Amino acid sequence: MLDDNNKTSANTADIQAIDADHHMHPFTNTGALNKKGARVITRGEGVYLWDSEGNKILDGMAGLWCVNMGYGRSELAEAANTQMKELAYYNTFFQTTHAPVAQLAKEIASITPDDLNHIFFANSGSEAIDTIMRMVRQYWSIKGKPYRNILISRENAYHGSTIGGTSLGGMGGMHGQGGPLVPNIERIRQPYWYGEAGEMSEEEFGLACAKALEDKILEVGPDNVAAFVGEPIQGAGGVIVPPANYWSEIQKVCHKYDILLAADEVICGFGRTGSWFGSDTLSIKPDIISMAKGLSSGYLPIAAVAVGDRIANAFIEHDDDFNHGFTYSGHPVAAAVATANIQLMKKENIVEYVGNDIGPYFQQKLREAVADHPLVGHIEGVGLVVGIALVKDKETKELFGDDTDIGMICRDHCFNNGLIMRAVGSRMVLSPPLVISHAEVDELCEKVRLCFDLTHKSVS
Repeated sequence: MLDDNNKTSANTADIQAIDADHHMHPFTNTGALNKKGARVITRGEGVYLWDSEGNKILDGMAGLWCVNMGYGRSELAEAANTQMKELAYYNTFFQTTHAPVAQLAKEIASITPDDLNHIFFANSGSEAIDTIMRMVRQYWSIKGKPYRNILISRENAYHGSTIGGTSLGGMGGMHGQGGPLVPNIERIRQPYWYGEAGEMSEEEFGLACAKALEDKILEVGPDNVAAFVGEPIQGAGGVIVPPANYWSEIQKVCHKYDILLAADEVICGFGRTGSWFGSDTLSIKPDIISMAKGLSSGYLPIAAVAVGDRIANAFIEHDDDFNHGFTYSGHPVAAAVATANIQLMKKENIVEYVGNDIGPYFQQKLREAVADHPLVGHIEGVGLVVGIALVKDKETKELFGDDTDIGMICRDHCFNNGLIMRAVGSRMVLSPPLVISHAEVDELCEKVRLCFDLTHKSVS
């Protein structure tokens, strides 16, 4: 008879074997994972996860930037259960609606910036981005200018992994697979001051990056450009916080050439930066925004696009269908959970907590813990999101060579020491649940320091 530990190991091995036989993971070397065996997560509570071996793990990434209200929130489970019993599904095609989707649209409109009060629903951030791509191009078509169909984004931007999102984004590794890509997309430099500014000050670099947008617009012709699309803070690109003057200068350029401004809020939305949206934190005034992840705290798949009056009124006044949507657009159960999530955030003053309390505490404590570490070249972040550049030489900013994958070495040490911290090349990123406490931030910072020490020892 197996003891409890052997039973756990046997169950883990069984699940890993089934997983290897039948499950193809996203963004994964399938063969390598099948040989190693996937980590089996069994439950979550607050900011912690447990795996099938009984290990307790501090989730420094809130799942995939999404479990903002933490794991185990009974309020969200109850909202799903109640709605599923009443109306598990009906579509929003064919001039039909239902109470959960209408209520959620109103709830989102209560927190979006300015006049972004018209909500189109999707199921993932990638789908929301595809919606923006089609919507801004159709806007110009309605306006009698179908030739205004070029979209401009940035190098190292992540806008999802559908063919549309991949094409719009700036990830070279993604562009190399599954092409050809969607045409009429251009890219400009990213506003990565620490890594790409050379001797320029942050202000000078912000101006240079905005000039890159104007140069690109002039290169392709202003009358051919539909929109500029950017994340307020680049997330999957390594948490790149732009210079303080960057977005104001970008907006001037967009206004000058009458180009729509689209903010991808999939990561920055719902309190992550200390405001409801990153656009609020960075004083961006977009015409349209995408959102997902924190919309339901990851409890159910749902996404949305908030559309400002300029675009929405054009569609409302245009006597024709917008031929775009998804079977599960505004799914009633997902909508009920998302509404409950936003209401819970309001009830617990989570946005204020991030902006005025735990966000500043996290940023300060992390810098106190690791800014002096020999591997740490630079730390940048806002609220509860941060990116840490790992370098070989702090003075010269020299990176490790291709033969030393410093990010993955660090990630493996995190894996073995009860911490989830994501590697993006040579940058380590953190995005913990918004409900994290001071004591849990202290624990997180201690674990980060330990893992950096172990990483340094591994490469010394």
